[in-house]
Amino acid sequence: MSEVALKALGEAIRTRRGEIDGLSQEGLADLAGMHRTYVSEIERGLRNPSFRNLFKLAAALEVPLSELVGQAERSTGGDTLKSGA
Repeated sequence: MSEVALKALGEAIRTRRGEIDGLSQEGLADLAGMHRTYVSEIERGLRNPSFRNLFKLAAALEVPLSELVGQAERSTGGDTLKSGA
């Protein structure tokens, strides 16, 4: 997955988290059963989360995973699957 795609996915997660009143990275991490620094790295596009962890994040954010991925695809013009740096 490209850096652009990872950053777009992280932004989609951060945006959704911001829509939930008062939900911090630490709060999201607790809800998803992850460490806060891992969530931070995902949101910054530094980590490529596993499919399982994406489902955990989506559940914690109370949104279908398809919505997060769709938002990332829209922000990259659908260029989420190309590899590269």
